[in-house]
Amino acid sequence: MLLVAGVGLLGVVLAILMDSGLFKNALLRAVATRIGRPITADTLDVRLLSLHPRAIAAGVTIGNPTWMPAGATAEIAKLTVVLNLPGIGHPGSIAELASENATLHLLRDFAGRSNWQWTAPDLPGRPVSIIIHSLSMPSTQVELDDKRRHMKFRGVVSAADAHGSAPLLSIKGSGELNGREVAFDVTGDALVTARHEAPYHFSFVETSSGSRLSGDGSLPRPFDFNLLDATFAAAGADLKDLYFLTGVTLINTGNFALEGRFARRGLRTTFSDLAVSSGQSDIHGALSIDAASDRPQVRAELYSKLLRLSDLGAKAAGRDTESAADKTLLLSNASYTPNAARHADAAVSFHAGQVQVGRVALQSVDAHLTLDHGVIVIDPLKARALDGTLAARIRIDASKDAPATDVDLKISNAQLGLFLRKGSAQPPMEGLLRARILVKGHGSSLHQVAATSNGTVAAVVSHGALRSSLAELTGIDLRGLGLMLVKSKQETSVLCGLASFRAESGTLTAQSLVLDTDSVLIRGEGAIQLDSESLDLKIRGQPKTMRLLRLRAPLIVQGTLLHPTVGIHATNAAQTAEAAAPGALATPLAAMFGFVDAGHATDADCAALLAQPNT
Repeated sequence: MLLVAGVGLLGVVLAILMDSGLFKNALLRAVATRIGRPITADTLDVRLLSLHPRAIAAGVTIGNPTWMPAGATAEIAKLTVVLNLPGIGHPGSIAELASENATLHLLRDFAGRSNWQWTAPDLPGRPVSIIIHSLSMPSTQVELDDKRRHMKFRGVVSAADAHGSAPLLSIKGSGELNGREVAFDVTGDALVTARHEAPYHFSFVETSSGSRLSGDGSLPRPFDFNLLDATFAAAGADLKDLYFLTGVTLINTGNFALEGRFARRGLRTTFSDLAVSSGQSDIHGALSIDAASDRPQVRAELYSKLLRLSDLGAKAAGRDTESAADKTLLLSNASYTPNAARHADAAVSFHAGQVQVGRVALQSVDAHLTLDHGVIVIDPLKARALDGTLAARIRIDASKDAPATDVDLKISNAQLGLFLRKGSAQPPMEGLLRARILVKGHGSSLHQVAATSNGTVAAVVSHGALRSSLAELTGIDLRGLGLMLVKSKQETSVLCGLASFRAESGTLTAQSLVLDTDSVLIRGEGAIQLDSESLDLKIRGQPKTMRLLRLRAPLIVQGTLLHPTVGIHATNAAQTAEAAAPGALATPLAAMFGFVDAGHATDADCAALLAQPNT
């Protein structure tokens, strides 16, 4: 009993000495040791002999913890802390926390270590969670650099709970977030009623760059922010602008609407009931991020009823920055940032009822994407296309600044007429199309990959029909011109058509260009420069029956993929006319009627190409 009394008396004496201002430095060192960071104060007024011990300090500097670089977490002109002592059945808490003229320097690194954590992040057990029952932080200067969530904020934040029996907490802020002006407003439950055993509820509104993010949430264990549940909704002019609110890099769109649910459990975050729409496109599904390892692991299952590529990108957002040269290209020069693929690994499944790519509608699309240390693999990619099937495997090595891309794409049993049809008009050519593209290239856009590509491109058309006027025109005779002038819809059967190109450093050189019809055998030669997308092709038709006044001159296809032009090789035409006289002496009928036995391509050409493994 004497020992207990002695200890009690010693405690009272120490408390009196503390209240009198002695042992200030010892007390600060004790608190600094307890919270794991240095603390200094110009003055300190402590009142410990109370049921609610109080400390009032001026000129306070709170340093960074040992797990962060040296520096200050907070600089406060005046700080008031009032404590609720722990008792039977309830832990201690902060009855009041008030600051004046404070500046906070908040840091978080890529590994998730922050200077606002109470305990070292690598210590086992649940993080310390302290209840605050009254908060006053008017006009606090805040500098936030959150590398993990890619967010930088500089501005003013005020937090206070209004007076009353159950005052709500209000936190308002404004400043610059990720380079754009931002304003936010958070309203929370009354702090005076907060308990560890009951969730703490709040609502929020945040606006920036024409986008608005709002929602409702709760902290299952106040105020442990490692546990968080929320619903959210966002809207704005461009989905990519959400980066300025969330730090998450998304794609350009037009006007959008987004909603979903959010849950954080330690280092694992899930987004469920996701639904986003823009234009006529929609995407919904779920996504999770596990940050327990050095590389965050992303998993997603996404669905769409309709996805139009025209609803995506800078053009859809009205922010088309393409140069005049880019606008002459058929293949998009819009590029991505390879570095964005190097910070996390991912596995994403995507399923769509329809994906609209220009005039082509892909049906029943299924794709699986994996991302592993900067290497993106899309395999499989399957869809119904033009009443046929499409299958592809795409590999992009984005671990380098000039990504290397491999493409293996196969189209089977597609209807060519569905691609060539414009409106309700009859297409100029129909048939069963099979194609294979096997190329490798470098670059961060579709155009760059094509401009550096090496490989093969091949296509075969069978069981089809070609408008007779086009077939005859390749032989440059009066019959073909007449059919064109009267807009004849007469057709000739296509026995076989094939096109085979070899790609070398972005140049497609024709290996075989043959279209065998009932009336004309059409052959071609030449090359396509994918860098400039310029065409240099010659097409020659050889009628299989007698023709009057046929000019033996090839058609010249020039211009670009986006704007091709067709003309007649004039020099060749003159040479052909001059050479006709000797031929007329030897073969009068051939010279008079312009007839040659063109033969067929079916056995020699189409069968050979069909036998190649590429097709």
